[in-house]
Amino acid sequence: MATERRKPDSSERRYTTGNVQVDAQLTALLGGLGDGLDLRLLSELMTSVYRLGKDQATTGDLKILNAALKELRYAFKVFRPYRHMRKVATFGSSRVSRQHPAYGVAKEFGRLMAKAGWMVITGAASGIMKAGHEGAGRDASFGLNIRLPFEQEANPVIATSERLINCKYFFTRKLLFIKESHATALFPGGFGTLDEGFESLTLVQTGKSDPRPIVFVESKGSQFWRPLIRFMEQRLVPEMISPSDRSIYQVTESAEEAARVIERFYSTYHSLRYVRDVLVLRLQRRVPEREVERLPHRFRDLLLGDDFTQREALPEEADEPQLAHLPRLVFRFNRQYYGRLIELIHHLNDLGASAPPVVPPAPPPEAGPVPKSPRR
Repeated sequence: MATERRKPDSSERRYTTGNVQVDAQLTALLGGLGDGLDLRLLSELMTSVYRLGKDQATTGDLKILNAALKELRYAFKVFRPYRHMRKVATFGSSRVSRQHPAYGVAKEFGRLMAKAGWMVITGAASGIMKAGHEGAGRDASFGLNIRLPFEQEANPVIATSERLINCKYFFTRKLLFIKESHATALFPGGFGTLDEGFESLTLVQTGKSDPRPIVFVESKGSQFWRPLIRFMEQRLVPEMISPSDRSIYQVTESAEEAARVIERFYSTYHSLRYVRDVLVLRLQRRVPEREVERLPHRFRDLLLGDDFTQREALPEEADEPQLAHLPRLVFRFNRQYYGRLIELIHHLNDLGASAPPVVPPAPPPEAGPVPKSPRR
C-alpha cells in the first residue's frame, strides 16, 4: 500500500523555494549536517538564499547580507567553546587616557570579574576597552573590533588573540555583545557607549534579551552618569517608562561595587527558558517553600492565572542535561512587566542568600564530556 503523503501546512510551504527540484537538491546537499530543528533551520537559510536570487535582490543588498552572515558565522564559531562561561560586555570611551580616574576603575573591574571566573568582552580598542582587557588579562578577554577609517585599532592585549573578532557592521557587533554576554557594564563614554547602553536597557525592558545586570559605573566623585540618571528618573518615569523599569539598571561608584552587583544577580537566579507559555527560572539554590507561597502576594501582576511553583526540571528541558539538577521556579508570565521580572529575580536572590548552592551529581565514570547548551 502506498504511503500517504501529508500535505504541508502553510508555515512549511512558506519555507520552500516553490521548485520541487531545487528543494530536493537542497535536502540532498544538507544531508548529515544536522538533525531535527537544526536541519530545518539550515534548509530555511538555503531557501532564503535561493529566494534572494529569485527576487533579483540588488548587489548592494547581497553585499550586506553576505558580509553580515560571514561575520556572524565566524563569531559564533569563536565564541562557541566559551559559551559555558559567563561574560560581561564592558563599554566606555576609547579616548580615556591612563590618567583618567575611570581608566583605573575599568582595569580593576576587569581584574575582579576575571578573578570571579568571568570573561570580559570589550570593543577591543584603547581607553576603557584596553583598561578592561588589561585588568582581565589576555586569557579572559574577548574583543569585538569595529572596522573604521580612524580611531579603532585593536589594543595590544587582544590584538593577536584568537578571541579578537573584526566586524564591518555595528548591528552585527551589537548583536554579538548582547547575545554572548550575561551582564553590561557602562563606563564614561560618548555616543557609542550611550548607544550600547540604551540597546541593553531596551532589550531587557522589552524581553528581547534575557534579564541581565546593567550597571553604570562611576569613579568616585565623578558624577558622570548622574545627570543622565536624573533625566531618566525625572522625565521618563512614569509617562514614558514604568517605575519598575528603574530596577533594570543600577549606578555604582567603584569597581568592587559593580562586580558585586553583577555577581549577586546570579547568586540564586541562574537562567531562564520558556516552555510553551510557561516561564522557567532555573535557580542555583532552593527557595524556602513558605516564601514561594508568599510570592503571589508580592508579584501577582506577573502572573497569568496560576501561582508560582518550585519544582524539578521539566521534561521539555531534557536537551540541557547539565542544568537538570537545578531547581525551577515555574509560572505563566504575562510577558509585559520585565522590570518587575527583574525585581522578582532580586527578591529570589535575597531569599536564597543563606541557602547552600545545589551541587550537580557526579557523572558516572564511563560518561563522556557534558554537552554545552547554546542557551543561557
